[in-house]
Amino acid sequence: MIDEINFQLDDFNPQGIAEKLSKKMKIKRLFFNMTQKDLADRSGVSYGSVKRFEIHNEISLKHLLRIALVLESLDEFHSLFPTNTYQTVDDILQIDKVKERKRARNG
Repeated sequence: MIDEINFQLDDFNPQGIAEKLSKKMKIKRLFFNMTQKDLADRSGVSYGSVKRFEIHNEISLKHLLRIALVLESLDEFHSLFPTNTYQTVDDILQIDKVKERKRARNG
């Protein structure tokens, strides 16, 4: 069953990803032998939000992070939006300039 919910190339759309995440969350919840109510109580997320995520794949980021913390899966979020790898010294200098900027440039 785990293989069935691994990300495939054709799953790169928001709804497909949300569906896979909710299925993985449910598997992890059951692995920890928790009911939806248990997860809601431990995470501080309402029971309705947990249920809505498992059924309709809808949840706020804040609630998803709280659930991930309880299910010992918060580390995975650190791999989102990785910084580029550096190839040259100029790349390193460029990233320092970007860090100083507060906004994107127009045009």
